[in-house]
Amino acid sequence: MSGKKVTTTQLLSRKHSPEKIAVVTAYDATIAGLLDAAGVDVLMVGDSLGMVVQGNENTLSVTLEEMIYHCRAVARAATRAHVVCDLPFMSYQVSPEQALVSAGRLMKEGAAESVKLEGGEIAAASVRKIVSAGIPVMGHIGLTPQSVHRMGGFRIQGRTLDAAQALMNDARALEESGVYAIVIEGVPSEVAESITRAVNVPTIGIGAGPGTDGQVLVCYDLLGMYGALSPKFVRRFRELGGEIGEAAKEYVAAVRDGAFPAPQHSFSMTEGEKPPQV
Repeated sequence: MSGKKVTTTQLLSRKHSPEKIAVVTAYDATIAGLLDAAGVDVLMVGDSLGMVVQGNENTLSVTLEEMIYHCRAVARAATRAHVVCDLPFMSYQVSPEQALVSAGRLMKEGAAESVKLEGGEIAAASVRKIVSAGIPVMGHIGLTPQSVHRMGGFRIQGRTLDAAQALMNDARALEESGVYAIVIEGVPSEVAESITRAVNVPTIGIGAGPGTDGQVLVCYDLLGMYGALSPKFVRRFRELGGEIGEAAKEYVAAVRDGAFPAPQHSFSMTEGEKPPQV
């Protein structure tokens, strides 16, 4: 596996490659470093941190400053993986100019290597504005969490012919606007596969079946550490949540019965030193 930094041009070139693109969310340097060493192609600093890190019911309260903070931490540990950061709710919807300023802050202050925003045709003007400044953009269509109230919850999108055609139009609008990749979330497999065939940029699926050019999972879902939501599409590759709980119980018991710290975990005075007098 190459140790060279993954770039947006490399990701674009994999559109017609049999090798799928592996994307995982990350929110801190420790997890980011582990994922990077494992060969993940893209670390996505998602505004999903509002739910899995902050404990909120949705992503809407996440601020641009919070995204900058978490992105900067992830970027420090990403020696190989590409780092893309979400533009949070209301940091880009007002105007293309606002979108560019927010994207610029993620790049300058957060050390992001590209940005991601939600929306299709409605976001096209903002995508063009950001791309024109030399900032790569990843699109996001289908189930867009920032529109959770408009959609009536986290619901599968594109089930009707008209809805599927609207998603196709969104994808094409994003491609024409200059995105280097498109996340397709929460849509039927057949719809995601049709969109993947229709556009010339990589598609990254989440709850969109196996026919996309890559997949993304939230790191805490992948590791079995987040149980508040359990969507059908999530595969928990480990159950670390239970292991962490057991480790914590063992620690509590060891502290209470005096087994920790043991002598090998403690420092001693050197010869000639005296303990403080009480």
